[in-house]
Amino acid sequence: MRFVTLLGVALLPLWLWAQPPCTFRLAKLKYEGGGDWYSNPSALPNLLGFLRAKTNTAVCPDEEVVEPGSAQLFQYPFVYLTGHGNVVFSPQEVENLRTYLQAGGFLLMDDNYGLHSYAKREIAKLFPDVPLREIPWDHPIYRQAFRFERGIPKIHEHDGKPAQAFGIELEGRLVLVLTYEADLSDGWEDPEVHHDPEAIRQQALQMGANLVLYAIGGHTTQAN
Repeated sequence: MRFVTLLGVALLPLWLWAQPPCTFRLAKLKYEGGGDWYSNPSALPNLLGFLRAKTNTAVCPDEEVVEPGSAQLFQYPFVYLTGHGNVVFSPQEVENLRTYLQAGGFLLMDDNYGLHSYAKREIAKLFPDVPLREIPWDHPIYRQAFRFERGIPKIHEHDGKPAQAFGIELEGRLVLVLTYEADLSDGWEDPEVHHDPEAIRQQALQMGANLVLYAIGGHTTQAN
């Protein structure tokens, strides 16, 4: 790439100057159990790009990977998990994840078809005394930069059931979201992967952005 120079100093292209600063990072959760935690490789990078371009959120553009038992988990205000199969948290990972969520972290478990029952089992291990409840349509996650009047959007058909989002709340704060029959992260992927209509992809990206904005406290400008 060629840069314009002024008085011998290299100047960055205008599009780089226009990008918001990078002040925090998001990560994908690498879990055990045999499920394909690595699925949808273009999903999170695309969501990060959407956040930076459409909400001026100061999120770093590169995807990172973190394990549920790692001390590095606490560096990320938002962690995302997906896959089609089994997910298992060890006792040490349960303790670490629970502490992370109690301390202000946020976990999105996006069912990529087949994950739901395993995820519910692990959530019960994380919070045995806190009920997993369906998130009402008037919840703030549907009123961040983008409005969703009928709750979480349905991106892929799967079994033809309505899309749902379930959550765990601690002291009035939503700390964990489990999607079902929605498949948000498929909609975040590159267009040629699933060939979704652009309007559907935008719904998925907008809903993903809302979840991140809620997790970080909504510190953003209005959507472009």
